[in-house]
Amino acid sequence: MDIMGVPVRQVVDEAAAVGITRIVQVGTDVPSSRWSAEQAETYVAVLATVAIHPNEAGRGGAGPDALAVIEQLASRERVRGIGETGLDRYRTGPEGYAAQEESFRAHIDIAKRHGKALVIHDRDAHADVLRVLAEEGAPERTVFHCFSGDAEMAQACAERGYVMSFAGTVTFKNADALREAARVAPLDQVMVETDAPFLTPMPYRGRPNAPYLVPLTLRALACIKAVDLDEICARVAATGMRMFG
Repeated sequence: MDIMGVPVRQVVDEAAAVGITRIVQVGTDVPSSRWSAEQAETYVAVLATVAIHPNEAGRGGAGPDALAVIEQLASRERVRGIGETGLDRYRTGPEGYAAQEESFRAHIDIAKRHGKALVIHDRDAHADVLRVLAEEGAPERTVFHCFSGDAEMAQACAERGYVMSFAGTVTFKNADALREAARVAPLDQVMVETDAPFLTPMPYRGRPNAPYLVPLTLRALACIKAVDLDEICARVAATGMRMFG
């Protein structure tokens, strides 16, 4: 099996060579969620999350049959989270907002009933995401995937106990607001990710992203937060274990 044409075994081995021993593979629809669960059951280093992505939901892809599959997959031991779910006001227009929100609420319910972490996709929808989480009651373990908020949003997440996962975007030259958010985020509420194959950290922006490049994002965060690299690695690893095991 491949990830963007690269064998999963190669992805896992290249990550291990730079000290990355846990990879969370997300699902964004029924086929990718099934695939993620299969990889987690094949490779010790891989854990899975499953969900119908908000943009899929906005196109009508989160109907009862699809959600029933997510519910079934959520019962698997190697599936540790429900996501990517949430709201996307960038790629989905107003005609899809209601379907996105209905799907988001359904995924929150699945996460809570199965005791899984909730992995949130939030694009241009910060206030609405926080509103829905408040109305439904967020799961104990809630992670903002590819965090894109500013310092105010980071403070709101910090106060609520949500974890903020930073991707390679935090290394981009024009990402001053995101770096300020990273400064605000408590160290014990920070994780890192790739969003592969996208958002490759500098100086390799433009190339396909992969887990072996995560150390570049970690180094950037250590600098931003003025902490020792070993410390941030240890704290991020501990948070990852707390969220996904």
